[in-house]
Amino acid sequence: MLAPVIKKNDKQANTVIIVLSLVVFIAVTFLSKFTLQVELPFDKHIFATMNAVINSIVAILLVYALVAVKQKKYQLHKNLMLTALVLSALFLVTYIAHHLLAGEAKFGDTNLDGIVSDAEKAVVGNVRPFYLILLTTHIVLAAVILPFILFTTYRALTGEFEAHKKMAKRTWPLWFYVAVTGPLVYMMIKPYYS
Repeated sequence: MLAPVIKKNDKQANTVIIVLSLVVFIAVTFLSKFTLQVELPFDKHIFATMNAVINSIVAILLVYALVAVKQKKYQLHKNLMLTALVLSALFLVTYIAHHLLAGEAKFGDTNLDGIVSDAEKAVVGNVRPFYLILLTTHIVLAAVILPFILFTTYRALTGEFEAHKKMAKRTWPLWFYVAVTGPLVYMMIKPYYS
């Protein structure tokens, strides 16, 4: 096993993790209600593409990290997981940038008027309910997973590997689901970007 990286201080860690998680949740929720009207010298949807790429890389890193820990390559596991965590923070920045600059697209809105008419719904058929379920589960899990990721990371960094392992068994699949469904949502919504 690896040596602890930080000194255990549950009270301080709990406060930092809860405050950070709430700030991120409020920022994402609040900022998604606004769209900045600015002209950019590049396609504003580049951030959505970046989101999909970052999420894909995170999903791959999570799989490699799982394999590494199963093979008892703990330093490699740690490096992969910390890289996934840093990339997830970068994802958050690009996610907020995309929503602030591009606004929201609606699945099935082929004429890009911001309204999905009955005729447009008929064109996409049963794919729309599938998309909405995928999107909803992705958003809900993305909204609640952050504190679990941070608490799981904290347990590893303090050397509490049994607690870390127990938490990771629940956190890893949820994080992986969010990382995989992000690019799927992107591929499905991309045709409706204006």
